[in-house]
Amino acid sequence: MMNRRMLGRLAAALFAAASLAWLAPAHAADEAPDALIKRLSDEVLTALKGDKQIQAGNVDRIVALVDTKIMPNVDFRRMTAAAVGPAWRQATPEQQKRLQDEFKILLVRTYAGAFQQINDETVSLKPLRSSPEDTEVVVRTEIRGRGEPIQLDYRLEKTPGQGAGWKIYNLNVLGVWLVETYRSQFAQEINAKGVDGLIATLAERNKSNAARKS
Repeated sequence: MMNRRMLGRLAAALFAAASLAWLAPAHAADEAPDALIKRLSDEVLTALKGDKQIQAGNVDRIVALVDTKIMPNVDFRRMTAAAVGPAWRQATPEQQKRLQDEFKILLVRTYAGAFQQINDETVSLKPLRSSPEDTEVVVRTEIRGRGEPIQLDYRLEKTPGQGAGWKIYNLNVLGVWLVETYRSQFAQEINAKGVDGLIATLAERNKSNAARKS
């Protein structure tokens, strides 16, 4: 099993590197997905290293940042639906909204402390394997800093219409996809307590996390 130091470093890599691709507003719809990740990586690492409040774990500031900067660049509905699994289709619109809200808070509070560990990290991209007509791709990167490099990959989809462009819907850290990890956890709750039970469990976990960090 990984020790606490390694887990903390992985958490830092996950949330920091995810933020690299999520924190800036979308640019041209025809921007290549790997170019998007690289540009945002360079821009946002600089911003994060200069934000003392985020590095200190100011959760309110992080939540505000997520709402204003991250969500426009993520297909969070698709991410939540994939994590919930087949039960998503049977959920009411109100339940789906609650699931998205609680899942977002869970992710933010789970990885808020990771910002304190951002120091000299850099991001390098691996060659993109895709064709011009592809609408879904995987952009593979490495987070380099102290210690061994950390693999972090992004699944992106090209969305049509208003706000068209590449959006992230999953992340992979060291071979483990974020959505699939939560899907197995959520499936147990849904099988035992249904969708409302999962919502209640997420809400209680979020309250507990908030209490520990208050």
